[in-house]
Amino acid sequence: MRRWMQIGACLAALSVASAASADTIDVNGVKRSYTAQLPAKKPVPLVVVLHGKTQRGADMVARTAWPQVAKREGFAVVFPDGLNHAWADARTKAGPALRGPPEGTDDIGFIAKLVEKLVANGTADPHRVYVAGISNGGAMAMTLVCARADLFAASASVIMNLTDEAAVTCHPSRPLPILLMNGTGDPLVPYEGGRGSSYFAADGFWSTEETLAFWRKLNGCEIDDGSVTELPDKAPADQSTVTRITSRCPKGHDVLLYRINHGGHRMPGFAPDARFPRVATGLLGPQNGDIDGAETIWSFFSQFP
Repeated sequence: MRRWMQIGACLAALSVASAASADTIDVNGVKRSYTAQLPAKKPVPLVVVLHGKTQRGADMVARTAWPQVAKREGFAVVFPDGLNHAWADARTKAGPALRGPPEGTDDIGFIAKLVEKLVANGTADPHRVYVAGISNGGAMAMTLVCARADLFAASASVIMNLTDEAAVTCHPSRPLPILLMNGTGDPLVPYEGGRGSSYFAADGFWSTEETLAFWRKLNGCEIDDGSVTELPDKAPADQSTVTRITSRCPKGHDVLLYRINHGGHRMPGFAPDARFPRVATGLLGPQNGDIDGAETIWSFFSQFP
């Protein structure tokens, strides 16, 4: 139990909530909350950022570069909150003691209604809406692509792979560009598939290679890699490097993988993603500092209006 408390505390501390204002929206009689950063100019691109399990949307505000990138680039960014600090993605199995949202939670409906609200009030350009998620949020991002591809222009999933359960229910209405960003040293979502080394890891994950091949097939891409580029090791002390792997796809159907070599269950970033970085590294593996997750994902999204 003590080990579980450490894991939970560490995951929660990956991002510490800031004093950002939140709003709510009614979804089937349930009040759902979110934090939004909206520019004065309208309409603008919109990025929906989905937190990991045990986190909140405000955590993504405080411990990622999304607010800074959005302000600089002039797009809107929204950080929804999952019920019980989790998302009801296409998987129904979770690791031991990792409680999910209440039974019957409709997170597809929640995100769809939130996007529709921001489009209807003139904030978001309906042709430039994107979704990105980390861990459980990464699984939810893929679930949204599978169920509501009509809402989005591109997507990104960080430190997450598919499962049989998620893949069999995935029938996108159209191909969407997708970016994957996974660490080869992830103890929770193993790069090679199966079950992670942590007691609290779930079983049954596909490998990143299988997940990549799945999206390539859906998007009409060739199965083999396109270009493979080793990115500069700008932060040698982070114990990891980054390999960029492209795909040979039809125009606008891009599938891109950032392989974080020896990276852990962490969002790459130029600033620490945890209040206690050494504890996080011990439990979840190293955080890569050669690239920033938000910067890299937005650079990908901005290609697809």
